[in-house]
Formats: sequence, C-alpha cells, structure tokens
Amino acid sequence: MNKLLNTLFALVVASVTSLALAQQPPATAPAGAPGANSPGATPAAGPASPKSLEAKVAMCVGCHGIVGYKSSFPEVYRVPKIAGQSAKYIAAALNAYKTGDRKHPTMRGIAESLSDQDVTDIAAYYEKLGAEDRKPIAEKPSREPSAQVAGLLQKAACASCHGANFSKPIDPSYPKIGGQYADYVFVALKAYKTENNPAVGRNNGVMGAIAKQFSNAELKALSNYVGSLEGEMATVPESRWHKSH
Repeated sequence: MNKLLNTLFALVVASVTSLALAQQPPATAPAGAPGANSPGATPAAGPASPKSLEAKVAMCVGCHGIVGYKSSFPEVYRVPKIAGQSAKYIAAALNAYKTGDRKHPTMRGIAESLSDQDVTDIAAYYEKLGAEDRKPIAEKPSREPSAQVAGLLQKAACASCHGANFSKPIDPSYPKIGGQYADYVFVALKAYKTENNPAVGRNNGVMGAIAKQFSNAELKALSNYVGSLEGEMATVPESRWHKSH
C-alpha cells in the first residue's frame, strides 16, 4: 500500500506540474531581433524564469526536499540527496530514467514529462542549491575504512572514477557519492546487478560489471562506509513549504 501511495503521489505531482508548465506563457523574442516578427517563428529556449523554475522543481520537492523522506520501491530507503550534486550527473540520471536505462516507474513517469530544457534547468538548480552553506571537502576521507572495506574499495576502484574523497568525480557526469545516504547507495548498487526485471534495474556496463563482483553483504559494507563520510550533498527543504499562513 505504501508503495502504491508513493507512486500515485509522485505521478499526481508530476501531472500537476506538467499542467503548470503548459500554462507558462511562451518566451518572446525582443522587438527587432531576428525572427521576432516572423510568422511561425519558434523562440529559442532560454534559462527558466524564477516562476517557471519553481513550477519545474515542484515535482522534486515532494521527495527530495523533505529530510529523511523514504521511498518504498523496490524497498524502503531514503531518497538520495541531490542538492550539491553535479548538474551533468543529475541530467544524465533523469535522461536515463526517461529512456528506461534506469528502471523506476515513478521516476520514469516524472522524467518523461520533462523537456530537455526542463532537465537542464532542474539539474542546474539542484547543483547550486545550498551552496552558501556548503563546506569545502578535504582531499582525504574523514575516516579510514576497515581492512575489509579497504580491500573492497581497491577491488572496485571506486576512487578512480568518483575521485578524491569520493566527492570529486573525474567526469561531471559521474556522481559524487561521499556522504550520500548509505541505504540509497546500497539499493542503487544492487540495481546494477539486477537483470530481466521490467520494473527494477540500471543498465550501465561499467557499474554492472563492478557491482556483480560483490555479494550484497559486501555492497552494503561499501555503502555504509561511503555514506559515513563528509560530503557536499544535502537534502535542502523548500523554504516556501515552511512559511506561516
């Protein structure tokens, strides 16, 4: 029942937000600009206005803007921190949900409602969200792994892609994972191992090959360590939800 309610809630929010986006007035070119008065001319998409951006992120706030909010699909876990995450990674993740390379019914329904410009605007918004409170992350982790976890990290070569302190990826389309919720990381890693499931799984050759080397117990140990570190990401509550009426 919780799974159904969460899915229905997210889809309703997505539908309402899509309607709000559809009602936003189209951008118009300045007078005198090339094509401004041409019949049938399509204005180039530009950065979102504050009002239209608010409509776009509204569907995200209901889960990612609530500290401690948990999803129940495919199991109970905290939804990931995305404020402070790389914009290119957020965009890549949304596009993967849209194409089905990442399988998650609720996230796919939301992603399919977004245009390319919506994805760009939402990703840029969350990359900057909370920046004023963000502290610099050291090059080395704040705590050393156990001997077992150190061996697992070496075998998986996590730092070779996710960078120093697992927070400085070598490519901005790779995620920061240091300080991410451990239960989310665990679910994500298991998804890379999942095959032949129409509702669950992640299609990524590199991560799939890595995750399949480990038992779930080992993946959980890796997740717990990475999640225990200091990181740049956070769950930032949406301020307008807390205004007194």
